[in-house]
Amino acid sequence: MSVLLTCDSLEKSFGSRTVFTGISLSLHDEDRMGIIGPNGAGKSTFLKILGGEMPPDNGTVAVRKGVRLAMVSQDPVFDSTMSVREVVTAAAKESDEKDVAVSRILSRVGFNDPTVQSGTLSGGWKKRLAVAAALAAEPDILLLDEPTNHLDVEGILWLEKLLKSAGIASIFVTHDRYFLEGVCTRVAEINRSYPLGLFTAAGTYSRFLEKRAEFLKAQRREQDALANLVDKEIEWLRRGAKARTRKSKARIDDAMDLQVKLADVSERNKGGTATIDFTSSGRLTKRLVVCDHIEKSLGGRKLFSNLNFTLGPGARLGVLGSNGSGKTTLIRCISGEIPVDAGEIRRAEGLSVVYFEQNRESIDPATPLRRALSPGGDTVMFRDRPQHVAGWAARFLFRAEQLDLPVGNLSGGERARVHIARLMLQPADILLLDEPTNDLDIPTLEVLEANLEDFPGAMVLVTHDRYLLDRLSTTLLSISAEGETEFYAELSQWEQANAASKKPAAKAPKASPAAAAAPPTGRKKLSYNEAREWESIETVVAAAEDVLHSKREQLELPDVVVDPTRLMKAVEELDAAQDVVDKLYERWAELEAKQAG
Repeated sequence: MSVLLTCDSLEKSFGSRTVFTGISLSLHDEDRMGIIGPNGAGKSTFLKILGGEMPPDNGTVAVRKGVRLAMVSQDPVFDSTMSVREVVTAAAKESDEKDVAVSRILSRVGFNDPTVQSGTLSGGWKKRLAVAAALAAEPDILLLDEPTNHLDVEGILWLEKLLKSAGIASIFVTHDRYFLEGVCTRVAEINRSYPLGLFTAAGTYSRFLEKRAEFLKAQRREQDALANLVDKEIEWLRRGAKARTRKSKARIDDAMDLQVKLADVSERNKGGTATIDFTSSGRLTKRLVVCDHIEKSLGGRKLFSNLNFTLGPGARLGVLGSNGSGKTTLIRCISGEIPVDAGEIRRAEGLSVVYFEQNRESIDPATPLRRALSPGGDTVMFRDRPQHVAGWAARFLFRAEQLDLPVGNLSGGERARVHIARLMLQPADILLLDEPTNDLDIPTLEVLEANLEDFPGAMVLVTHDRYLLDRLSTTLLSISAEGETEFYAELSQWEQANAASKKPAAKAPKASPAAAAAPPTGRKKLSYNEAREWESIETVVAAAEDVLHSKREQLELPDVVVDPTRLMKAVEELDAAQDVVDKLYERWAELEAKQAG
């Protein structure tokens, strides 16, 4: 495997704060590298340096000659007056087949109407458009910053499939553990816990966790061994060692060096995660919220109708649906923020609701962190006990010098922690969580999940984080774009049902209105051989997709990933299988258009 990009001893600071130092790694062709790390570790900054959008303070980035890079930012911005096709065309590489290439990419990304203006798109479709524009540049390396943010679960599954079949190298910053597990061939963590500021491991995310655990265990053993050595040297010094001899002086210097090394290892092993602990009101009412045949429409479109469910203590309802399907609207109806159009929502008397907003707009960006955490003064009351705001801030990993910073100056993950800190002060019968995982790092996610798992009240959870849904939800509610609702026992059941419902549409390319209106019979435009090909092409495509699926599975086998020769061969076989499928789809579209006349 050839090296496309290397970085050596990268260092970056903002003012007096060093974000990272000594970062070095290499990217090989068709690597899919996931970058993780705690909030504030500099993951987005690192990605911008690799992409050439920001210079490092020290160190170098070397890109192999002729290698092209494309970046998908965390919150892509487009000229709102440009259509989807115009955005992608402007980004596309110049060639004689440019228009055809743009059409193919738009179809691959899922845009059925390329004339729609980019300014009208939802966050999820803007992310798809950013991916389409990046692919149109025909890069050798694709850089993506939080690519699953704003995407619904269906969109994340689409992106996973796209990256695995793209045949190009990619580096992506994400906290989505299922995404990491499903896409990565390598995982790298930026963290001061490591001697060089970075730890990498080949394979899936679960393989990375195994390797990281082994490394940290060895590092703790090193700390224990150093501590024993330091204790012995300190005892020797206490006995009044004479510093006159050269040997004694050397031993004293060695003792000082050991203490410095021990301090360094101890600091790396210290780590830290936010302490999250939502407080239940302890209410024992069996029926906290009852939704009885509720219905809601917005903008003339029905979001859901005839919807019935009951929430009691211990109930955990996960809500799934495409962007714009009405998930947030449902939560706002349950909270009482907006009324339903029909039906009734009955709430227990004096119901205490804690609502985690997706956009977290309730905090003024100009508000100092001190006031955001403790609006009433320098003391907060948590479970009837007073705590000073500095101690409360430290619980969420904020430093004392940050207390006077405006909230708007904090990172996305830090702002999320502020929001959680405020909500924790409110006893709750029911938690309404709208995308609570956005911007949170993985350690904080794990703490949040553990606390939510122990929360005895009711919970409604809207999230694109499949791991969180799997771990917490006792029931899943799916809301379709057409306003249809369905309940499922677990995520895998929903995925199977969703795949079955999408299968015909996934196989058949989007037909033109004229072709869609044409009757299924009447193949007068096809020759005898073409008619026979038309009749069998669906079976042929299905068989080719089965081969492609097996090649993808082979590429992810641990013994293949760690063997460069076998990995290269597996990649070549995957490319060949993908090429067969692409050509069959093109032929299918050609025959379909021909028979439609």
